[in-house]
Amino acid sequence: MRLLHSGKIRDLYEDRGDIILVASDKVSVYDVVLPTPIPDKGKLLTALSLWWFDQLADVVPNHVISADDVPAEFAGRAIRCKKLDMLPVECIARGYLAGLGLREYQRDGAISGVGLPAGLKEGSKLPEPVFTPTTKATEGHDEFISFDDVSREIGKDTADQLRELTLDIYRRGAAIAAERGVIIADTKLEFGRDASGAITLGDEVLTSDSSRFWPLDQWEPGRSQFSFDKQFVRDWSTSTGWDQTPPAPEVPESIVEATRNRYIEAYERITGERWQ
Repeated sequence: MRLLHSGKIRDLYEDRGDIILVASDKVSVYDVVLPTPIPDKGKLLTALSLWWFDQLADVVPNHVISADDVPAEFAGRAIRCKKLDMLPVECIARGYLAGLGLREYQRDGAISGVGLPAGLKEGSKLPEPVFTPTTKATEGHDEFISFDDVSREIGKDTADQLRELTLDIYRRGAAIAAERGVIIADTKLEFGRDASGAITLGDEVLTSDSSRFWPLDQWEPGRSQFSFDKQFVRDWSTSTGWDQTPPAPEVPESIVEATRNRYIEAYERITGERWQ
């Protein structure tokens, strides 16, 4: 195998013409990797992604070749994937107001140029899901861009496809999760083109790192929501007074355990399977 890229959370290897995507137990907040891993996080994200790829197979092609044909040392946290020519856009769907979307709305009354009704609060459900793309920053933070920006970057036909696919995936995922008592507030997706040129879903999908998961029975607009995702770690890191620049603080054992438990609960609620 040949290492192609070592990212904050995942490493990419080339093997026999395929890509081996390996998830680690590291956690990143505010684009900084925390020094303390979350045990089993890589396996949990991989297993949940694989489950969702199956659920969404009739909506969009995906990059999965095999979860078994991977090096033994990466078993459980790696996927053998098709090579994709990745598109230079982070595709985000939002069904509820939270995070950077909330901040953008409070400032502009819109997100990525999509106007929203006045009077929405933190955690409010949007009238309908919206496509709010961002840049893929190699350094610093991703920035919101408009649909017109995406069209200029990759062409209107491709931009239309990305918007439609992103919202279709979100709607399908949100409906499935809601049946299991989980709100998917928003999610981030990545797409590329396969060898035939077909737009293909890559990276991870609808995980606790790429999405906001809230318990449906505790949802209450106007406040921060209990989360089954890494927002819990973000909130902890902010409470320490850390200035969001490296080096990040060590994560206490109690926060590590609570985070791991939330990732497990998200996996078990959504899939209906017991985490072993």
